[in-house]
Amino acid sequence: MSPTLPKIKFLKQPTLNEWVEQALSNLDTILLDHSHCERKAAGVALNLMFRYPSNTKLVRQLTAIAQEELEHFEQVNQILEQRGIPLGPLSAPPYAAGLKAAIRRDEPKRLLDSLLISALIEARSHERLGLLGTHCPDADLAKFYRGLMASEARHYGIYWVLANTYFDPTEVTERLEELSTVESDLLATLHPEPRIHS
Repeated sequence: MSPTLPKIKFLKQPTLNEWVEQALSNLDTILLDHSHCERKAAGVALNLMFRYPSNTKLVRQLTAIAQEELEHFEQVNQILEQRGIPLGPLSAPPYAAGLKAAIRRDEPKRLLDSLLISALIEARSHERLGLLGTHCPDADLAKFYRGLMASEARHYGIYWVLANTYFDPTEVTERLEELSTVESDLLATLHPEPRIHS
């Protein structure tokens, strides 16, 4: 099996074939992790709104993202209930922690890095949900994942546009190049536990 999606903007390397095979062999775990991912994505948008409340465009755009992520959270939870999968904790792969460690702590660099890391995570989600939508043998689940692709693409575009709104585009491009390398390096070796970002 090989991924058949076109190259995703911002991502240095495509997802490994092994991830697709691992995910399809562990769909219940992937669904549970997907629930966690949607909740965390809503939380990221809310946290940025609280941290930068005077950035009007950021607040308005991320309000919409947080609402949509929570809608997806509810949709995934409904699928979990239908499949008899209880909500519960999962150990986190090193992906998110590795990206968080790359965020610089001083402002305004912290804002730039936070926006670009969010864009990269959404871009990777767009790619991987598309792979699930392409290869999942469960027709209903495949349709569900294909239906989420457009919103994930829109989300990573919004984070990228916000970065270019508040920072010089040359600086954005240079920093995105650095962070996208970090992102791809974190996924270069398949994590033994199946996760959306493993």
